[in-house]
Amino acid sequence: MAGVVVSVPGLAAAEPLRITGGLESRYSDNATLSSSNETSDIENRVNIGLAYQSDPGTCNASLASRFGYGIWMDDTYDNETYTNMDFLGDCEINDNLKWELTDHLRDVTEDSRAGDTPENRTRKNIFRTGPVLNFRLSQVDEMVLRAHYEQTDYSESTEPDSDRYVASAAWNHLFDPTLTAGLSASADRAELDTGEEIDRDTLSATFAKQWAATRVSGSLGMSQLESRLNNITRKSDGIVGDLELVRDINPTTRASLKASRELTDQTSDYDIRFGPFVFNLEQTAPVEVTAIRGSLDKQFSDGSTVGVTGYGARTDYILTDLTDYRAGVSSRYRRPVTQFVGFTAGLGYDFYDYGGEVDSNDHLIKATVGLDYQMSQKLTANGSIGHERRESETTTRDYDENWILLGLSYQFR
Repeated sequence: MAGVVVSVPGLAAAEPLRITGGLESRYSDNATLSSSNETSDIENRVNIGLAYQSDPGTCNASLASRFGYGIWMDDTYDNETYTNMDFLGDCEINDNLKWELTDHLRDVTEDSRAGDTPENRTRKNIFRTGPVLNFRLSQVDEMVLRAHYEQTDYSESTEPDSDRYVASAAWNHLFDPTLTAGLSASADRAELDTGEEIDRDTLSATFAKQWAATRVSGSLGMSQLESRLNNITRKSDGIVGDLELVRDINPTTRASLKASRELTDQTSDYDIRFGPFVFNLEQTAPVEVTAIRGSLDKQFSDGSTVGVTGYGARTDYILTDLTDYRAGVSSRYRRPVTQFVGFTAGLGYDFYDYGGEVDSNDHLIKATVGLDYQMSQKLTANGSIGHERRESETTTRDYDENWILLGLSYQFR
């Protein structure tokens, strides 16, 4: 639920620090994703990846990151830095108290109505830290208290940064070894650098159930959101909740479903937690979000894998009475051709409906195929080609792009 900070779980096994580096060259025949006067260019990018997971102990840490620096040969865009990082950490102070620290760094789209180009991206960093107090009321009852400070920063000055203070209390009751249920209450206070203040209070019932091959958890409750700006106060309330279901159909097939409904704002971590969701940062802060995502993954005896993911989302921007709808489906396939060569393919379709606008519907189709070749135990070469087409009722958003990518990656350790 929004406003309830999920604690970092104990890490089951350590992984040594892994460092990977890579070089990529990507040619595009329409680098600006324009409807006319297409510009072709080549971007050369240097990448480095870091991954680490500590031994379980008094202090735990997990890091997954990838950073890149791109240079455009014909200067279509300025040289660009790319970022993607997740850090999770906690330290146990005593048997009942621990301190958590997390940091999420992403390149996110600013205007969902425009193409995914460097000039339409901003860097979003969400830092969170605070104590977690956990104590048992009885053998089957547990109380968890959290207090966190959260800071959200965007690299572009046009986007609102925020300071957020979150407090929550949760009571959990163990009915049997496979069923837990309880109550959760949270208070979220956000202060944006635009001068806007957003308060959110949530009360929910929670549950988690596990069977031999199925795991389901979720919550259902009420939330109230109040925003204040320039002596104008607006309130919104509604039913909120979330549901997560994971089903192991057989040893080689897994299905999952995740759904959520929240009252939140664009400086929250909702888009980090819910992968396909995209805020339109051109709109005002408070939003009501309903989103669902499902996936199916299958592995075959010949080593090939196939996955299908579908999603849908509705975003109501409370202060402007605008509503965005998004839905899509994507598939991915990988098959080993030889011991050292692998084939990959992907196909995706997205539908956008920008409610409140005339000629608001967009359709986006993506297709890719590629090969990778393991040249040595640490060195891999890869190549892929792709096509992307966007058709819109607003002709200025139409575009076609064909691209080719060649790359090398090396695992240093």
